[in-house]
Amino acid sequence: MAVIHEHEPPYTVGYFIGSLARASINRRLSRALIRLAPHELEFTEIPIGDLPLYTYDFDADYPPEGRSLKEAIASVDAVLFITPEYNRSIPGALKNAIDWASRPWGDNSFAGKPSAIIGASSGAIGTAVAQQSLRSVLSFCNSPQMSSPEAYIQITEGLITDDGEVTNDGTAAFLRDYMQAYYDFVTRVLTVVPQR
Repeated sequence: MAVIHEHEPPYTVGYFIGSLARASINRRLSRALIRLAPHELEFTEIPIGDLPLYTYDFDADYPPEGRSLKEAIASVDAVLFITPEYNRSIPGALKNAIDWASRPWGDNSFAGKPSAIIGASSGAIGTAVAQQSLRSVLSFCNSPQMSSPEAYIQITEGLITDDGEVTNDGTAAFLRDYMQAYYDFVTRVLTVVPQR
């Protein structure tokens, strides 16, 4: 029998940008998603650029960067991954952050945390392979994932401005619908699935 919780919106969303590049098209995409999202979602970026490379040698005594990451994830209701594709997979910095957050053993920050994945690329397949790779990792981390709709965004010149305005009406409508579906998914997870 499902347990109903009194968890009401607004919901806080921690978002990860897989690219460390200052001019990342996925950073522009993140701004567009925030502009188009339902008002019941509140966003905060979870930075990943300052983490050292993970090794289990740190498990007995996490450094401040690792503790800050885990605290940031614990402080939000849901997570959103906005990532490019590097060599048919996710960027190393993003995988490193996930490794930090999922450890030490028995203290996995993603367990039960609703998640979704989206990504932008200049290529026609728009991060599809990277997203499948990330889905596998998040499945192992026991993060409930929004499986539909999938969103593989091909970025063309001028499609998204630096401040996140989407200049194509069809793309804007698709992204708005995606964020509405994400809100609906987060609501279902947080109100029906027993929370830790």
